[in-house]
Amino acid sequence: MSELQLAGGRVRAAVYGAGAPLVLFHSLLADRSSFNGVIDAYAAHFRVIVPELPGFGDSAFVPGGLLPVAERMAEAVAELGGPVRLLGNGYGGFVALQMTLKHPDLVSRLVLADAGSCFSEPGRAAFRGMAAGASAKGLEGIADVAMRRLFAPDFHAANPDLVAQRRAIFLTSQLETVVTACAALAGMDLRPDLAAASMPVLVVVGAQDEATPPPMSEEVAALLPNASLTVLDGLAHVPQLQAPARFVAATLPFLLE
Repeated sequence: MSELQLAGGRVRAAVYGAGAPLVLFHSLLADRSSFNGVIDAYAAHFRVIVPELPGFGDSAFVPGGLLPVAERMAEAVAELGGPVRLLGNGYGGFVALQMTLKHPDLVSRLVLADAGSCFSEPGRAAFRGMAAGASAKGLEGIADVAMRRLFAPDFHAANPDLVAQRRAIFLTSQLETVVTACAALAGMDLRPDLAAASMPVLVVVGAQDEATPPPMSEEVAALLPNASLTVLDGLAHVPQLQAPARFVAATLPFLLE
């Protein structure tokens, strides 16, 4: 593994393997380590670039919502040379989709893992509540809610150590980043632009995902002109953490095409 500084040093990324570039965007409720279980499988075929999204780790915060974050990541991806294969999970999926819609020349194939194009009103309300709770009480005040959005209850019960680890990682996030992202997601609606996206897209969703429920993935797959949908039974918002081998099996054939 090596480190790479992109976008004028404002985006830090880890790099694994060699070959055509595959870029992985992480979730809001996780960090780039959420991909650790799948990197070796991908790096056998690709040069895998795993950035810290703006406001995470050593990547500089970007104010102003989803579009400025997507523009910063477009600047970073443009430095990688030619169109990339791009996979985004959760918030990373929304950033990836926004970036791809604005800069289709940067992406040859796109995987949206537990993402979508617009939240329902209950979903919007949940993000407004998380933003308000974090602003009032800090990340500790919403950490339990965040973990419930990452994993289904039965997974919590069976994997307390992993849940505790992810909770601790979430608490290292920058408060401003989380609050700004929650507010942006509450107001996001990318649906009007989807018909113009011609690149192949694979939409993957955990059947137990409560953060970005399967109907969101069904909708975005139906609205994109060149998309397919895969539902992973028994998994939730971060399937690459829960079942790395199943996630690779669901995504790698598409990425290799």
